[in-house]
Amino acid sequence: MSLDMETNSYGGGFATPPVDAANAFRAAMNAMARPGSVHDITGAEPPAGISAAAGCLLLTLCDPETGVYLAPDVDSPALRSWLAFHTGAPFVAADKADFALGSWQALMPLGQYRTGTSEYPDRSTTLIVELTEFAAANASLTGPGIKDRTSFALPDLGACQGNAAQFPLGVDFFFTSGGQLAALPRSTTILAKD
Repeated sequence: MSLDMETNSYGGGFATPPVDAANAFRAAMNAMARPGSVHDITGAEPPAGISAAAGCLLLTLCDPETGVYLAPDVDSPALRSWLAFHTGAPFVAADKADFALGSWQALMPLGQYRTGTSEYPDRSTTLIVELTEFAAANASLTGPGIKDRTSFALPDLGACQGNAAQFPLGVDFFFTSGGQLAALPRSTTILAKD
């Protein structure tokens, strides 16, 4: 390991871990509780190649008991080293992951991830999908946490609808871009935007 990689592995974590982790966790839970709403999440400076929002989520949600799959577009020695140092999370194959990180295209197909079982629907994968931006809405969302309905941009409307149709099974999503995130739990009903 080069000195630069070693330095990058140790840096970029939360400056005040208890406070920053609590704020990031609150942002993540608020996003999941209010599907389609965009929230600021800050405090981490991960290695190049992933957003600050994705880095914050990884630091907040991962630990030595949570397997992480890094899609090929974000997988790098620097990210592996940084994540290992700050969380101790093991790196696993897609079908064993608790969390998976990458762009939509690199994370496909959805069928490779755990969707839970009828006894334990929570034993599924949460995908952290990196976006270049939060684009114009193409979907109308309804369900728990949404008053009436809200609009949101999904990278693949059909795939997300297919995932929601499996409820209570399926995967959950966080969408990240820059210092912001949004979430889409599998319990959300998804319609094409009028």
